[in-house]
Amino acid sequence: MADQLKIKPATGKLGVLTPGMGAVATTFIAGVVAIRKGLRLPIGSLSQMGHIRLGKRTDDRQPLVRNFVPIADLDSIAFGGWDIFEDDVYTAAKTAGVLENELLDQIKDELEQIKPMPAVFDQQYVKKLSGTHVKSGTKMELAEQLMQDMENFKTANGCDRLVVVWCGSTEIYMKESPVHADLASFEQGLRDDHADIPPSMIYAYAAIKQGIPYANGAPNLSGDVPALAELAKETGAPTCGKDFKTGQTLMKTILAPGFKARYLGLSGWFSTNILGNRDGEVLDDPESFKTKEVSKLSVLDTILQPELYPDLYGELYHKVRINYYPPRGDNKEGWDNIDIFGWCGRPMQIKVDFLCRDSILAAPLVLDLALFLDLSKRAGLPGGIQEWLSFYFKSPVTPPGLVAEHDLFIQQVKLKNTLRWMMGEEVITHLGREYYDD
Repeated sequence: MADQLKIKPATGKLGVLTPGMGAVATTFIAGVVAIRKGLRLPIGSLSQMGHIRLGKRTDDRQPLVRNFVPIADLDSIAFGGWDIFEDDVYTAAKTAGVLENELLDQIKDELEQIKPMPAVFDQQYVKKLSGTHVKSGTKMELAEQLMQDMENFKTANGCDRLVVVWCGSTEIYMKESPVHADLASFEQGLRDDHADIPPSMIYAYAAIKQGIPYANGAPNLSGDVPALAELAKETGAPTCGKDFKTGQTLMKTILAPGFKARYLGLSGWFSTNILGNRDGEVLDDPESFKTKEVSKLSVLDTILQPELYPDLYGELYHKVRINYYPPRGDNKEGWDNIDIFGWCGRPMQIKVDFLCRDSILAAPLVLDLALFLDLSKRAGLPGGIQEWLSFYFKSPVTPPGLVAEHDLFIQQVKLKNTLRWMMGEEVITHLGREYYDD
């Protein structure tokens, strides 16, 4: 047995704030409210439905994760956030069209009470959207307004703790620049309205500055710059990201490890998507698509390691396309053509047509991330990147010098072993009984 961490209890209320209160955030909020009222189950949530094995297989100890680690209870969560539209969560959820009207009408009273705060927004970074429910001021003034919003929300809702999870749109593609190099340069950049500081980065700064955990659910350059990593270490704010692992990329991180495990070769993987929600409209802009494309393309190379297996994956042609198709709404279709080859180089094909609902897949990730980031903060884990939460992201952020792990199954082992370690249980190695008392 290892020593259990001294984890502060999850007493009082946890406020979960989402920059962006569109399809993903409203589906998350409405789902949790429905679950609290016994109207639905938390399907897709590891924290709520997952079991975790402890000790030997013969011990038969497999408690639910939510009963094993001291995460916040769903009844203790208060919801809030920011959006460029003034619609309350009920109206926004009806507009998004993800959950059925019958369910939304049953929880209408609760959802109508949740209204967004004015957002930090600049159309320069998300060219396909415009809204009037926005803040004004220099970027430093905007950050200060966000910090005041967080403090006001905490007081008004009687919250003991806060977590911020980015559920907003994909911004234009950006690279690190000198303004991101250290905290002093970054804060001067905020005062100077530097163009290399997008809205998502302002939200990240505002949260991390106050020691509030921050997760980035989009592929934006946000909290993952050296200046904010430096700040997170100072304030003890846990961070993670980026880009929720849903839809087509989820399937890639399930299938690609299987091909590699059986040493099947890959010559081509063509992926296309059609979707018609706000995300699809945003990604119809080439600059925003570039941000998403980089996130999606990074997965296969890391899993397949072509530098180690050049005969199997050295010539892989990987193409990703996203097409805006309004009639589809939130019901995205991800279509993959996969050209593989096996023994003696003989070719084979696999075709996957995933008719998915992106926000349905993302909502439980928002819940898990909020609960686990809050746990990380109460457990006193070092501020900054929580690599053990890579399980939830397309482009996991890692400490400098480390290559991201994209294999979904390795990510799951890492997550569960971290929970075991926190609680003083032995990590699971899966060595056979003949080598270890398993």
